[in-house]
Amino acid sequence: MKVKPLGDKLIVKRAQPETKTDAGIYIPESAKDKPREGKIVALGSGNLNKDTGEYLPFTVKKGDRVLFTSYGGTEIKIDGEEMLIMTEADILGVIE
Repeated sequence: MKVKPLGDKLIVKRAQPETKTDAGIYIPESAKDKPREGKIVALGSGNLNKDTGEYLPFTVKKGDRVLFTSYGGTEIKIDGEEMLIMTEADILGVIE
């Protein structure tokens, strides 16, 4: 299944949660937090400028690793993989 986000939406694949700490202690499933970082896999057309009718480009691009808000986005499943669909406003920064 292919999904193309519309308008100012983008699709992010969430990073895998850590399985053990830096000290080597394994983290049980019940204690794992969902990572707030991921990789952008698809972009919509951008924000619509209501004055000119043109789309403003995104400041992020496909393939960027990003940090996003804890409750940002809506979880969806595409071909069995969990993804997030969100707006660029949910993104806090790009990891370089």
